[in-house]
Amino acid sequence: MADSGQAAETRRSDGAAANSEIAAAFDDGPAFIPYLAVGDPSYEASKAYVEALARGGADVIELGLPFSEPIAEGPTIQGAIVRALEGGMTPELFFEFVEDVDVDVPLVCMTYYNLIYQYSPPGSDERGPEQFVARAAEAGISGLVVPDLPAEEADPLRAACDEHGLDLVFIVAPTTEGERLQSMMERVSGYVYVQARLGTTGAKSDVSDQTDRSLQRLSEWNVPKAVGFGISSGEQAERIVASGADGIIVGSALVDIVADGVDSEWSTAETADKLEAKARELAEGATRGQTEPAPSDE
Repeated sequence: MADSGQAAETRRSDGAAANSEIAAAFDDGPAFIPYLAVGDPSYEASKAYVEALARGGADVIELGLPFSEPIAEGPTIQGAIVRALEGGMTPELFFEFVEDVDVDVPLVCMTYYNLIYQYSPPGSDERGPEQFVARAAEAGISGLVVPDLPAEEADPLRAACDEHGLDLVFIVAPTTEGERLQSMMERVSGYVYVQARLGTTGAKSDVSDQTDRSLQRLSEWNVPKAVGFGISSGEQAERIVASGADGIIVGSALVDIVADGVDSEWSTAETADKLEAKARELAEGATRGQTEPAPSDE
């Protein structure tokens, strides 16, 4: 398991965490942040797959805590969530997974606010953000991403994260601007999840011009910017980092491999090897982008 320590004990006035283990993952170059849904297709297989991503070069790993109504997700990740829920994944089993998985990189929990709001530790009558964040910190989670939580309503969760040393990551869409953007950036820590395109998650074959504009819009804030939604190749990772991103977030392209493994009845080891290879391709692409100028569209 990864030790969350006191990842976000204090925050600077620009919104970045002063002592963030997650933000530190960006210090030595662009960060590669893969995503998988925990429990897809089973607890043990999922554990092997997350560990394979770490071997492949992950700097931070986003772990999806399955929720039955994942509004930000496309069909690929929805399928992963269904498989995980059918396999019996629950919030408490998720935390046990975090304690059990053998990786040395920060772990970020991506889930929806209903699960956080309704969470009650075993044997307790208390429920809510404080209880969820306390349990997450105990398990070894370093940060949270909550796609359906508006920044304007995030203060209770932000306070709990500050209390227990977790970062709180917000997703900035291409259309996010004005007071809403300001509100997010006042509360964010760790990194900003820059949505590369409008719509739901899913691997794409092109790189959106919206990415460049979003990065330019966020340039005044001193917090790492990681771009996600649609990245599926090392070449895309290179292009996005060359455009100014501090990191890349990849989910659907990896979940596709897990789904292919289920459909084709690959062994857990075979699927893990393919995930490790794809992770290495993406991490190396991001590294190349640090030293290459952004390619011209002309």
